[in-house]
Amino acid sequence: MNPVIEVSAVTLRRGRAFLIDHLSWTVDESDRWVIIGPNGAGKTSLVQIVSTRIFPTSGQVRILDETLGRVDVFELRPRIGVSSAALEMQIPPNEKVIDVVMSASYAVFGRWHEDYTNIDFMRAESLMKQMKVDHLAERRFGTLSEGERQRTQIARALMTDPELLFLDEPTAGLDLTGRELLLATLSELALDPSSPTTVLITHHVEEIPAGITHALFLKRGRMVAAGPIDMVMTNEVLTRTFDMPLTVNRIDGRWYSRGI
Repeated sequence: MNPVIEVSAVTLRRGRAFLIDHLSWTVDESDRWVIIGPNGAGKTSLVQIVSTRIFPTSGQVRILDETLGRVDVFELRPRIGVSSAALEMQIPPNEKVIDVVMSASYAVFGRWHEDYTNIDFMRAESLMKQMKVDHLAERRFGTLSEGERQRTQIARALMTDPELLFLDEPTAGLDLTGRELLLATLSELALDPSSPTTVLITHHVEEIPAGITHALFLKRGRMVAAGPIDMVMTNEVLTRTFDMPLTVNRIDGRWYSRGI
């Protein structure tokens, strides 16, 4: 079986700055990855490349057996679910939650004259229930809490039954209760073998849900370490990634870190 993501010697350059610097990375179908690193490490830039939102300056990227630059990305994108702050800004605040989720079927923001079927309604309702926002179906997106918005976005990202799912800092801005509730839901998703291959971005090891199988550590656009999370989530790797002495522990399937 071919990998679902193959990044080979990829560089992303903006002016003289290297946002990604000669990076190679492989993701298999059953993997659940977290990308972790400080601000400016290149995490979001990498996800933008592998979710077909931007092209690298050099190197080769294969996604779902297609080579970026040789495929119509508008045909590839429905196979990829994305939840991010950038996409959230495109959602009309007056849009109903049910329509935010369902309009992903047409890859649009803001329902207009699309022709939806009962199957679309049933799938949207099922996903909202899975993400625990089904009781908000008639609410306007702009009235939701940050946690409710994140859950709605993830339901939308799953609407097209994607083969790949990218979650860019899904717990950012949440209070403790909102974070823990969302992480519990993300753990259920990660542990479900029928879920899509998932890649999550975070700054904090405490925000890694149980069920994540692999970790990629980035620093200034370069890989520090990558592999099965039990092997690479070490004091040494965290210390190198964040440029300060850190220790890491695992309790009940969750990771925790602090300064030494």
